[in-house]
Amino acid sequence: MDDFIEVKELQKNYTVYERTGLKRKKRIVRALRNVDFTVKRGEFLGYIGPNGAGKSTTIKILTGIMVPDHGTVRVDKWCPWKNRKEYVKNIGVVFGQKTQMWWDLPVKDTYTLLKALYKVPDDKYRKHIKYLIERLHLSEILNQPVRQLSLGQRMRAELAAAMIHDPDILFLDEPTIGLDVVSKHRVQDFLMELNRQGKTIFLTTHDLKDIETLCNEILIINHGTLIYKGKVPGLKALTDIPTVIRATLKESYKKVSSESLRFLSEIGGTYHQERDEIVVKLHNKERPGEIAKRLFQKFEIEDFRVEEPDIEEIIKAIYRQN
Repeated sequence: MDDFIEVKELQKNYTVYERTGLKRKKRIVRALRNVDFTVKRGEFLGYIGPNGAGKSTTIKILTGIMVPDHGTVRVDKWCPWKNRKEYVKNIGVVFGQKTQMWWDLPVKDTYTLLKALYKVPDDKYRKHIKYLIERLHLSEILNQPVRQLSLGQRMRAELAAAMIHDPDILFLDEPTIGLDVVSKHRVQDFLMELNRQGKTIFLTTHDLKDIETLCNEILIINHGTLIYKGKVPGLKALTDIPTVIRATLKESYKKVSSESLRFLSEIGGTYHQERDEIVVKLHNKERPGEIAKRLFQKFEIEDFRVEEPDIEEIIKAIYRQN
């Protein structure tokens, strides 16, 4: 797959004025510090970081809303801020806390206006809007004014609005914020279907379960600097949070000598015994499968569990380290 998004040496500074008594001080905040990354065509990328890390600044630059102080951006064949008029016809954007729809108009009238703005041919529009209405369960709200929609209904309507012109790339900023479980699953299912169709999706969110469910690649930014790009499973290597193995022994093995468990320390694990349970903590270099095999060879085991660290726990540890 080719690089669909290419970002090089991206920098953005903000000037902040602070007042102490009668004096006003000027302070420069470095929102982005030489950010470099690429996104492959058809990738579903999650872009995460704590508040103030630089996520919103990045997505504003990528969508052409903001111009960087330094660096280059290419999305497909466009520079977002130089070719803005042509560029926005070829992207979809959803900001979870802002609407692109007309507040007092019925949903279907908003779609008709967007069709005209994007100059979507009639036959293509009829076919595509039918698909969007069915897939996002919108038929019951088409005649309602946008202001009367619940948050979940509005977000589904916003996604359809962003896809009216069938763009190849979709930028999403907190698309599931505040949604109930049913609405969130509908949104997630739709996004996964778009990605299977070959759409490139760039997602910023604080909901790490969204990242785990949806994304095949992630970027982590903190204090304006990228600290990780890779697969979700690779995150664990950035922390010292262990994987925990719990093996519950059968009655005949309740009392285990430390000698019989020595092999665990020889292969790098740390362990202790809690009544009838052997608890082994493994760090990045050890493989749970090998230790499990040795345990089953040595003892009669009644129950066996592998507890991987939760993604939220891993991300919190990464933020603390940086």
